Amino acid sequence: MTTIGAPNVELTGKTALVTGASRGIGRAIARRLAADGALVAVHYGTNADAAGETVAAIEKDGGRAFALRAEFGVAGDVETLATGLAAGLAEHAAETGLDILVNNAATVSFATLDQLTPEEFDRLVAVNTRVPLFLVKRLLPELRDGGRIISLSTLAARTAVPAVGYVMSKGALDIMGRSLAAALGDRGITVNTVAPGVTDTDVFAGLRDDPAVQANLRAATALRRIGRPEDIADVVAFLASPRARWITGQVIDATGGLALHPRTLH
Repeated sequence: MTTIGAPNVELTGKTALVTGASRGIGRAIARRLAADGALVAVHYGTNADAAGETVAAIEKDGGRAFALRAEFGVAGDVETLATGLAAGLAEHAAETGLDILVNNAATVSFATLDQLTPEEFDRLVAVNTRVPLFLVKRLLPELRDGGRIISLSTLAARTAVPAVGYVMSKGALDIMGRSLAAALGDRGITVNTVAPGVTDTDVFAGLRDDPAVQANLRAATALRRIGRPEDIADVVAFLASPRARWITGQVIDATGGLALHPRTLH
């Protein structure tokens, strides 16, 4: 029996788009979906070299992928991505059409309310909220019946953290997932959201040089370690698979049990 964490070929013949796939969690998701057999469109905003590294890693492992550029938060961003995706799929597959959409790309801000500016908030909403919503709308004609839509939210959306603008922009994806799940169910399309906690990526690069903070986070996590991008990728791969056909409209906690313990982080 296949288990999460063991790559297989159940996505063979499927196509997937992973936004923000040039590094971090997005790269891990792209590699995992490709390992499971999907042709993966590796979206990036500005870092072509990093996207190329993702594609190269997938191809080295025997998978199929192509890079796709579209800067988010600017005029025409969704249409740029949709046009490039259609061209890439036509070039690399026998037919166009999408099976899996992973909304992973995001911009991060730790600004508190007194620090947050209208301009910064507008960008957070544009990239983290508007693009996923209108990307789904734009790609629905290409998304095959029985497809998968998976968005990356955050544990912070169900806690109280100072970065109010960022959390608002990501928490909206939890609501979007439930609403779209109800709207698209008649096509057999499942819509789910994955909420990671603290994960060892460049966003939390400062943790790598702070043993005290790392120790506090491990103590506050039921599984006693900091998350890895592959931990999140395995959850996304499960939701993208036929095994998750009866799961929709859910927010999946992928934190290792962060904050389950009644401890205070220092």
